[in-house]
Amino acid sequence: MKVSMLRSAVAIGLSACLYTASVNAQLDPLTVQIQPQAQSSLLVDIAKAGDKLVAVGQRGHVLVLDQQWQQVATPVATQLTSVFFLNEKLGWAVGHDATIIHTNDGGLTWSLQMASTDLEKPFLDLRFFTDKHGVAIGAYGLFYRTEDGGKTWQDEFHQELLFEEDVAYLNELKSEDEQLYLSERAALLPHFNRIISLNDDRLLMVGELGLVAVSDDMGRTFSRVEFDYDGSMFNAITHGDDVYVMGLRGHVFKASNLLNDWQQIELPVESSINGALVDGDDLYLVGNAGIILKIDGDKAELVARRQGENIVSVARNNKGEIWFAGTKGLFQLPK
Repeated sequence: MKVSMLRSAVAIGLSACLYTASVNAQLDPLTVQIQPQAQSSLLVDIAKAGDKLVAVGQRGHVLVLDQQWQQVATPVATQLTSVFFLNEKLGWAVGHDATIIHTNDGGLTWSLQMASTDLEKPFLDLRFFTDKHGVAIGAYGLFYRTEDGGKTWQDEFHQELLFEEDVAYLNELKSEDEQLYLSERAALLPHFNRIISLNDDRLLMVGELGLVAVSDDMGRTFSRVEFDYDGSMFNAITHGDDVYVMGLRGHVFKASNLLNDWQQIELPVESSINGALVDGDDLYLVGNAGIILKIDGDKAELVARRQGENIVSVARNNKGEIWFAGTKGLFQLPK
């Protein structure tokens, strides 16, 4: 199972132009039932929040690691796909049904900022630049921006990432059938899977159909990077002066910050790569078929393989503990 299947259950839908989050007092939120086995259920992302780690996954589950993992209540029951913390207190998580939830106490309590079953698309990643300004990305080019901390979210359509023939097709359709144009526009862009900040503050976004794109204006416009692979990229990470992108069937590529000198790194496996962690001088990759890899320069070493599960994310806390998340929940490697 690839990360796009783990992170999304996608269907074509019409993007809303503007969403304004309701005041909590007007909501009748669904509080997720605390599950005794939540730590062993599907969890697809982990983020560091000061001294804590926060993991998210199916049924709106959020778990916080301080001394031990503890599930906390959230206002949603949809699958959460990604979590991001700006600092030890301020964090956001996104998921299916274009869901965005927010915490201002390090993940202990959460409030709903956005959700739309009409979109029928999941958010797959997000990034905040300040406590006010952030973006959320997802399936079929889903891209929303907030400049007020998430009180409102504005839809953006990144036509610059369409293929030329698709741009021509949409322009012709717009003059003939506005409704069909909107429907087609909502499905032509590839899935946007991951967005990261580079060392020079540019944004790098990777996705379906070999999408690797860079932005120097906080994601208001993107330029496609020349990239000789048309499979899906699921993640990206910086390590020193290098940039790594990774994805389908064990495809991992490395380049300098110039992003014009991509080299493929040969792996000892062909499993899809879903997550990555820089731990000091070491770079670890995790993926399907339970693989954990260590990258040293241009060489990859298989560190461990866990049968019968897919690993989606990996993170390290301030104690030096490395935690993994996937289809069978959270775990550490035996010492």
